[in-house]
Amino acid sequence: MREAILTQENCFDAIKKSGKPIVLFGMGNGADMIIDVFEKYSIKWDGVFASDKFVRGHCFRSKKVLTLSQAEETFGDFVAVMTFAVHDDETIEFVKRISEKHQFFSPTVPVAGDGLFTREFAQENVGKIEQVYSLLADEKSKKAFENVIKFKISGNVEYLFDVYSPQQEIFDNVLKLSDSETILDLGAYDGDTLKMFLENTGGKYKKIVAIEPDEKNFRKLAKATENMENVELINKGVWSESTVLHFQKTAGRQSKISSSGAQQIEAVSVDSLGEDFSFIKMDVEGSEKNALLGAEKTIKKCLPKLYVCAYHRNEDIFELPLLINSFDDKYKLYFRQHKYIPAWESNFYAVAK
Repeated sequence: MREAILTQENCFDAIKKSGKPIVLFGMGNGADMIIDVFEKYSIKWDGVFASDKFVRGHCFRSKKVLTLSQAEETFGDFVAVMTFAVHDDETIEFVKRISEKHQFFSPTVPVAGDGLFTREFAQENVGKIEQVYSLLADEKSKKAFENVIKFKISGNVEYLFDVYSPQQEIFDNVLKLSDSETILDLGAYDGDTLKMFLENTGGKYKKIVAIEPDEKNFRKLAKATENMENVELINKGVWSESTVLHFQKTAGRQSKISSSGAQQIEAVSVDSLGEDFSFIKMDVEGSEKNALLGAEKTIKKCLPKLYVCAYHRNEDIFELPLLINSFDDKYKLYFRQHKYIPAWESNFYAVAK
């Protein structure tokens, strides 16, 4: 792992020294975040393009949004910098076609927290990264983990294409959910992952507890589960203890606990729920470490199967698995990168040996 880290060039350094026109692929909030980093690196960008169906005469930062063919006519050989997240097959195939013709980067800007996942950041934490690598239970996990680290530093999407894994594979070969699970879904959103869990249990379970702090998402969750039995819904956040936290509401699934959030919400710890869970999923937009800390007693007592997202904060990819291992070294740790650009849906899965 140490050599893999040292051989990667930082994404924004490579963009800056390319000597080619720099054209953003995509617009909106993601592009704003990338431009903020450009300013810190003194990188000048020259234009913006989108897939044909999204152009429609738009302008972004006073620049006309071009199609790919228009960008090629205007700039010739350029550097394409992707500014949004995507997981649908059509757009990913479009990305592959662009990356075959142009130097292509998909920079990692953390969903939560500060700073960039640079080579220097990885070097500072190389001991922890290598420790996680040594704990991983299979070669598929190790290759995916190494490639995701390389991608986060370099922005090279080829590293992701090489390790994509369908989520069903992890359910079939690792989690192997039974029809009598007591399920805890942290960050239940609108019930989308609950649907996936039930598809893997034949629709059967002992009990489900689903926690979702965002009011709009919670209403959708309630609608999706209204005809289900033994389901408890909790419209709160999750944390290391029961407390009151600031909450930042955004469109979609990325509402999160934030020190600058205008709204206050109640939060609970997993341990305070008093349930013997057999399966816990955590996708809580950067609060995973605190959620794990608040579940320590439950995890040590029950050794539930764990599904923990590890892409919201830079440090999640090594801090979260090490925390799980510190609770009980009986856990076998697996890592998978599911289809997404950038490396969202990087998840750790843990099952007791």
